[in-house]
Amino acid sequence: MNPPEHRPRHSAEHLTEPTALLPVVEATEPASVPVPVPESDPEPEGSGAARNSAIMAVGSLVSRGTGFIRTAVMAMALGGSLVGNAYTTAQFFPGMIYELLVGGIMSSVLVPMLVKARKKDADKGESYTQRLLTLSFIVLGITTLLAVICAPLLAFAYASEASDASKHVITMLSYLMLPTIFFYGLSGLCGAILNARHSFAAPMWTPILNNIVVIATGIFYMVTFGTGQIDPEDMTPGRILVLGGGFLLGILTQAFGLLPALRKTGFRFKWRTDFRQLGLRELGTVGGWMFCYVIVNQLALIMLVNLLNRGGDGDAGPMIYNNVFLLLMMAHGIVAVSVITALLPRMSAAAIDGRAGEIANDLSQGIRMVTVLLAPIAVIYTVLALPISVALFQGFAFTPENSEASQNVLMVAGLTLVPMSVSQLFNFTYYSLQDTKTPALINLPVVALRLSVQLAWFATFAISATAMGMMVGNGVSFVLAALLSGMLLRRRIGRIGLKSITTTGIKVLVASLAAAAAGIGAMKLLTPDGTLGKGMAFVLVIVGGAVIGGVYLIVARLLRTREIEDVFGLIRRKIGR
Repeated sequence: MNPPEHRPRHSAEHLTEPTALLPVVEATEPASVPVPVPESDPEPEGSGAARNSAIMAVGSLVSRGTGFIRTAVMAMALGGSLVGNAYTTAQFFPGMIYELLVGGIMSSVLVPMLVKARKKDADKGESYTQRLLTLSFIVLGITTLLAVICAPLLAFAYASEASDASKHVITMLSYLMLPTIFFYGLSGLCGAILNARHSFAAPMWTPILNNIVVIATGIFYMVTFGTGQIDPEDMTPGRILVLGGGFLLGILTQAFGLLPALRKTGFRFKWRTDFRQLGLRELGTVGGWMFCYVIVNQLALIMLVNLLNRGGDGDAGPMIYNNVFLLLMMAHGIVAVSVITALLPRMSAAAIDGRAGEIANDLSQGIRMVTVLLAPIAVIYTVLALPISVALFQGFAFTPENSEASQNVLMVAGLTLVPMSVSQLFNFTYYSLQDTKTPALINLPVVALRLSVQLAWFATFAISATAMGMMVGNGVSFVLAALLSGMLLRRRIGRIGLKSITTTGIKVLVASLAAAAAGIGAMKLLTPDGTLGKGMAFVLVIVGGAVIGGVYLIVARLLRTREIEDVFGLIRRKIGR
């Protein structure tokens, strides 16, 4: 749940890529969507899926690293209570509207059709892309204008039980943040065009500019207005202008930062209104199912944020939930998105040619690789939840109580990391088949289960545990989504190697349990009395993370986990060169 790195607008860190496929919002940068590369447009010698994946992984690592600095700065500036929650809630608005009307369709429908045009059209999709940009400008402009007009209604939808002062702050911030819908859309579409032309660096690196702007905004806010926690009633127009204006300036910088790279590829924009050439009927048919998928998720998101806003000071609300979700998205973006990006071009090409067996093999490989690489990170999040919360967020307005409230949420979230990424891998497999109907239908029981678990948790446990319950509901729904997707996909592409996936999963579980035990032991040795300041928290994160990672690698290699050996083999080959 965050805004585009502040994920499209979610909270502490900006989304750098629009994530229409995720049930919750990210944070400070719109999440970038893997884009299949046309088979007929070969890459330069020496490049390939591995190289492109590496570029995106490094860019995502730096982007999300600065995104966490951004998240930490804003958390310390606003705290984890009512003002921080209002700021986070306002960031959800642009993400929700963008994903609802544009984002999901762009990632799952427009991007594959853009690739197809580049592969089959005589002008390599130049005129098609110009028409698409023209139509996008119109749709984004109208959407943004309507969203700004409806800002008070959105505030009520997301925070119906919040105080009048909190609603006022949310509404005022929304007037400044909602215009980012247009620029998030522009950024996402330009990134897709660049990826289709084998230009992967700029879309992964421009979110860093966004993060830098918001980091500067947070620092300026603290220097100008102080670092103490305040109530929503104390939010002056000047404070709101700095926070909302900095958020808007960040995405403006990100969007316009892509234009030089776009020109470098040779693309030139021309206003074209002959939209019939876009194949609007096909767009409508396929995009309609994607719209259903997204609207169900956004309705669930409205309920989730509404429940989180019912807590009081000291409870884990939208700010803390969003901070934790950003941690999940960091790992997902660096590892899973990179793997998906490497596999999706091959899967898309295989789908066009009807090579179902190759799709199944790539999917199986992706599931095993994602599981092996993300498992130790999940253990680190679960075992080192409190040290991570203290090290990353605590300070100034973000109190020790806020860190303790974050701990339980992160512990549960760590357990959802692998299921979340695997379920997304299944989704992208359907999209490579140009199938948005099946994921939309699967999403109905998945969201129904998520809402049932979340509402049952809210009704049963204290409000202070609401954020943890929301994560429990997410995790259960991710598992169901993966199971249903796998069962239905098997009818389309055949067996996906369930035996090898299960074998790898058992090895990963054993290695993870051993690593968790070692991590707990390291924490007890370093902090026998349980005292935890910010300095010791950093020590625990570094030492504990190294212990967990080291033990995991040793046990996984002893168990002859093939994916681990593949990674080591790749490293040895690189060193040998």
